[in-house]
Amino acid sequence: MSDLQCPATLLIARHGDAGYANDGVLSDDGGWLTDVGRAQVGELADTLRSRRISAVYSSRMEPAVESGELAATELGVKAFAVDGLQELSARPEAEDGHAVVSRVRDAVTAIADIHRGERVLVFTHSGVMALVMPRIAASGCNTLAAQRFLPGCVAAEVEVDADGWRVVSWPDSSEEA
Repeated sequence: MSDLQCPATLLIARHGDAGYANDGVLSDDGGWLTDVGRAQVGELADTLRSRRISAVYSSRMEPAVESGELAATELGVKAFAVDGLQELSARPEAEDGHAVVSRVRDAVTAIADIHRGERVLVFTHSGVMALVMPRIAASGCNTLAAQRFLPGCVAAEVEVDADGWRVVSWPDSSEEA
């Protein structure tokens, strides 16, 4: 990342509630947003309306893409689906933890570099957030270790600049959007 005059503020959220072809079975099936998930995205967008979001980013997996597109429409900004934010694979041989941390760090750093001094919303997945956030944040909330998984559409606020990542807020896992 280039030296930033101001940090980029990223509101990193898990996508809205999703349905899957084989409910309860860990797979690489992308899934889709449920009615509850679409409502969660709408509620999150409502809470962020006054925060002047510059853009919305998401992984390329369907629940995150749909969450990103819905939120961007509500917020009147563009949505971008990017590589690197996708969920962990259900096949452990597909990618080790170090590779996941590296790819997510690279994706988020690229987004932050584009949005110096701005605030953006980023939709990713629960496994990514649980694995990556505690490992790349230079400072963080004590709740990261104990309560890593967030419900759908509840955002953690992270500042990213040349000095690294700083977790500003990590909502309690019992909070809802």
